[in-house]
Amino acid sequence: MKATIIRLQLVRLWNSEYSVFVNQIVAIILKYQPTVLHLQKAYAKLTTLLPNLAKIKAQELSNSLTNSLQELDAERGDLINAIRTIVKALGRLTKLSIAPDVAVMKRFLAIHGSDISKANYISATERTKGLLADYNAKADVKAAAEALNLKMLFDELSVVNTQFATLFLQRTQDEAAQEKVDARAIRTETDKALTALFDAFEFCSSEYDELDYTTPANELNDLIAYYKTQLKARATRRKAGKDVSKETPITPAAA
Repeated sequence: MKATIIRLQLVRLWNSEYSVFVNQIVAIILKYQPTVLHLQKAYAKLTTLLPNLAKIKAQELSNSLTNSLQELDAERGDLINAIRTIVKALGRLTKLSIAPDVAVMKRFLAIHGSDISKANYISATERTKGLLADYNAKADVKAAAEALNLKMLFDELSVVNTQFATLFLQRTQDEAAQEKVDARAIRTETDKALTALFDAFEFCSSEYDELDYTTPANELNDLIAYYKTQLKARATRRKAGKDVSKETPITPAAA
């Protein structure tokens, strides 16, 4: 009895999802032994492409680091701007007891400029590092920040800037060691190999009636149906106006 494999619109999978999906298909075929299923050739062709898929996954990781850097950079800018905004607002008050502290903070902020958040990644990180070093070195500035309830913002700025610097270094090192790959070309070639495997599976299932193709076909179809359901749900959210690009990739289903 011929077994039929459900087909998935592979182009709808993100790069990070695509690599996982293909590896799950490979794992299922391996579980039921490609030699027994007479799928050695099609299986071997697909597995030779797995190292290239790993390169796509590594490249995608670098992209995720870029997204994290953008978020940290935005948070750093928000913290610096918040400090400036609060100091400016407090300067308009007539409460004389805080006037000296406001004056100290105004002078301090003026020294470091008002455009840190607009600088490039390297410059913004170094300038923020210098601002924080100056802040920690000046007792009067630290005392003024404490009096104006700004200490928490400076502490958080220090944490965020350190996180940014660490992540930026990691991305730089990863990109230096990473081979640039053509993800589209790799996926196109893998699509063909995957389709050939499914075609071979269906053909062999009708040629070798004495073998059990139904069990592995059911497992493959359960996996593919899971991805189809997840992709359909994501498409629905996109049509409803949600920015799905920031969502977590589809979580792999158990093979």
